[in-house]
Amino acid sequence: MAAQTELKKDIGLFPALALVMGTVIGSGVFFKVAAITDATHSVGLTFLVWILGGIMTICGGLTAAELAAAIPQTGGMTKYLEYTFGDFWGFLSGWALAFIYFPANVAAQAIIFSTQLINLFHLDKGLLIPIAFIAALSVLLINFMGSKAGGMLQSVTLVIKLIPLALIIIFGLLQTDKVDFSLFPPMEGGNGSLFSIIGTGLLATMFAYDGWMHVGNIAGEMKNPKKDLPLAISIGIGLVMAIYLLVNAAFMFSLPISALAGNENAAAETAMKLFGDQGGKLITIGIMISIYGSMNGYTMTGMRVPYAMAENGMLPFSNQFLKLTKSGAPWFSGLVLFIIAMAMVLMGAFETITNMLIFVIWFFYCMTFVAVMVLRKKQPNMERPYRVPLYPIIPLIALISGLFVLANTLFTQPVLALIGIGITLIGVPIYFYKRNQNRAHRI
Repeated sequence: MAAQTELKKDIGLFPALALVMGTVIGSGVFFKVAAITDATHSVGLTFLVWILGGIMTICGGLTAAELAAAIPQTGGMTKYLEYTFGDFWGFLSGWALAFIYFPANVAAQAIIFSTQLINLFHLDKGLLIPIAFIAALSVLLINFMGSKAGGMLQSVTLVIKLIPLALIIIFGLLQTDKVDFSLFPPMEGGNGSLFSIIGTGLLATMFAYDGWMHVGNIAGEMKNPKKDLPLAISIGIGLVMAIYLLVNAAFMFSLPISALAGNENAAAETAMKLFGDQGGKLITIGIMISIYGSMNGYTMTGMRVPYAMAENGMLPFSNQFLKLTKSGAPWFSGLVLFIIAMAMVLMGAFETITNMLIFVIWFFYCMTFVAVMVLRKKQPNMERPYRVPLYPIIPLIALISGLFVLANTLFTQPVLALIGIGITLIGVPIYFYKRNQNRAHRI
C-alpha cells in the first residue's frame, strides 16, 4: 500500500446528493411500513408520523449543514463537536460512530441483502453468512479504489433503486380497488395514547430516515463543500421524504391497513398485486439494489471517521489508520470497520443493535444542534457560507425533536438505552489513556 496521506478532492454535488439519498433510502422504506402501521393502525396517523419524521430530519439537516459548511473537514460530526465542545466530545462521538454505529449498519444491511438474495433464488439458508460476507467485502474493495469509485457506485445504485420505487408509486396510486384510504380522523384505529403511538412510530421512521448527517464525513474530499454540502443535505432529505410519502400512499392504495400492520412482506405483496407473480421478484431486486447502495454509503462514510480521529493521534495504532491506498482511500480504517461488521453478523440481533444505535446517534445529533447555537453566540463573526434559515426556530425544532426521541427511548426501552450508553462509554478510558500518552510524548 502507498504511504499517501492526502485525501483527493473528487466529489461534486450530485455524488454528495446521491450519498445522502442513497444512504438514507435503504431497507427502511420497504420494511418499516410494517412497524409503523402496527403502531398506528391508522392511515392518517401513519402519514402524520412519516411527515413529522421528515420535518424533524429536514430541520436537523438544515441545522447541521451550517456547521458542515463552516467546518468542512473530513470527520463530519466528530469535528463539529470537537471544535465546539473540545477533544473529549469529538473523540466520544467518533468512537461511537466508527466502532459501533457504522459497523452495525453495514452488518444489518449485509444480512438483509443476503436474506433477499436467498429468497429470490431459493438458496440454502446456510449461505446467509457467506453471502453477507461477500456482499460487504465487495463494497469494501470498491471503496479501496477511492472516493470517486465509491461515489460513482452510490450514484448508479441511487438511479437504479428509484426505478422500482417509481413503478410502485405510479401503479399503486392508479389502483381502482376499494381500499379504505382515509386521512381523517388520524387517530381512528390507533391503540394507546397519542404520545406513545407517535413516539413508537417516530422511532421506526428515524431508522428509515437515518444516514443524512454522515455526508459531512467526506467534506474534505468535496470540490466545493461550502456550497454543495448544505444543498446535498437539504435537497436530499426533502426528496427522500417525498418518496417515502408516495411509496406509503401506494402501499395503502393497494392493501388495507390491516394487511400492512406488522407484515414484513408488505412490499412484496404489494408488488405481486400490482405486477402479478413477477412483481415479488421485481421488488426483491429493487430492495437488493437499494440495500447494496445503502451499505456502500455507510462503508464510504464510516471508514473515514477513524482516519480523522487518527490524524489527532487519538486511536491505538493511529499510524495504521492513516494509511491510504494509491487512490487515496483509508484502507486500514475500512478493514477494521469490515471486521467489526462481520463480527456483528456472526453475533446476530441486528434490529436490537440498530435500535440501540438510533438512541446513541441522536444524543450526538442533539449536541450538534446545540453546537450551532453555542457558536452563534461565542463566535458571531465566524465565516458561515451557509446559515440555517429562520434561526433559532429551526435549530430549536431539531433539538426538541431529538430530545423527544431520546426521552421516548429511555422510557419505553430503558435497558436498550442503557446498553447503548454503556458501550459508548467504553471509549472514555481509551480517550484518557491516549491523551496522557500523547502528552508524555510531547514532554
